[in-house]
Amino acid sequence: MSAADLARLQFAATTGIHWLFVILTMGLVPLVAITHTRAVFTRDPVKRALRERTTRFWGQLYVINYAVGIVTGLVMEFQFGLSWSGLSKFAGNVFGAPLALETLIAFFAESTFLGMWIFGWGRLRGGVHVTLIWLVTLTAYASGYWILIANGFMQHPVGYEVRDGAAYLTDFGALLTNSSALVALLHLTLGALTTGGVFVAGVSAYHFLRHTKETALFRSSLKLGLWVSAVASFFVVVVGEMQRPVIERTQPMKHAVLENSGVAEVQAQLVKEHGPGDYVPWQDTVRISMDVMTLIGNTVSTITLIALVLLWKDRLMRLRWASWVLVVMIPFPFIASVGGWVVRELGRQPWIVYGELTVEDALSHVGRASLLVSCVLFIAVFLALAVTNWTLITRFALRGPEATQLGATEPLPDDAPEGPTGNADEKRPLPAF
Repeated sequence: MSAADLARLQFAATTGIHWLFVILTMGLVPLVAITHTRAVFTRDPVKRALRERTTRFWGQLYVINYAVGIVTGLVMEFQFGLSWSGLSKFAGNVFGAPLALETLIAFFAESTFLGMWIFGWGRLRGGVHVTLIWLVTLTAYASGYWILIANGFMQHPVGYEVRDGAAYLTDFGALLTNSSALVALLHLTLGALTTGGVFVAGVSAYHFLRHTKETALFRSSLKLGLWVSAVASFFVVVVGEMQRPVIERTQPMKHAVLENSGVAEVQAQLVKEHGPGDYVPWQDTVRISMDVMTLIGNTVSTITLIALVLLWKDRLMRLRWASWVLVVMIPFPFIASVGGWVVRELGRQPWIVYGELTVEDALSHVGRASLLVSCVLFIAVFLALAVTNWTLITRFALRGPEATQLGATEPLPDDAPEGPTGNADEKRPLPAF
């Protein structure tokens, strides 16, 4: 493999693994926020206690995914300097600010709010506490917005001018309203909600297969997961189709490959505009990834709609085959999201900044041996983190609410009192969490 191939493999593998953390984080946190809101504003003490336990159960799974995933995110920024210094030199003046904002939001604001939420159980008034988890949700999606602004410039560069071989920002508004970023953000949001909903529904269905005693907790979780995933999966397909006109206008070669028509004509056009070169990406990989994403999207939408119908009179909980379908479906949205990422990134090759900078020109002057070592090490570490993450999530998900440690704290003497809008817990021994 060439140095360019190793650098591409390293970035593709690390980004792809990191994305698996991100999509679950963004999909699960709104559901945790919804369950917490319901708990805080429930006056019935029995129902409030049940909804608090529900929040802590799903919140613990979310915290595990976030804590391990943030480690993988720290590495992503450094690769621009290590392997892709040409990209940083050309486009750093434009997307340096969005990347910096994404880092500040994800690793500072979001982490701060989440830490306050984690340690606020039994110590903060309900209204303040639930506001924190909604701030975590808001910052998670704000982080996604800024990273897509940076990526949108690579897909469809706008609001800039080139001086002395480097791009300089001339229209910040154009950068913030880039169609390649905004439509993708909506698609990402719906895909994340689909992932979170399917995850919650699948784990809940598994506990019904085990004849759980936590019937009320997992019944409400199953309903929430199915409603969110059914609605989101339907619209994620619709919004996905909305991106085709944007792709046709901004990246005609990707559109030609996806349509399997007019590739030769677009190749000839790009040769006239940019000079000799092969402007056709890996057609089979792009088309197969698109087909997989579309097939999974329609499948998840259909299954979740059927499952919603089966919820009537709790038929879904009594049909073991239906519960197994929901369990088996958990990985599907993850596979679809990776397929979408492959289409978005690979489909614009050989450009790293479309029409301005090729992958070869963006590569750092790093030896092949150094890239080989870093590629092996990065991928090995990321795989180890992914295995650790899913081992922990699986372990705590299978144990159920009785093993939940999040929020099990010993209240301090001056903590917020219990009440209709409070969430102070009864006294428990302090766990090692």
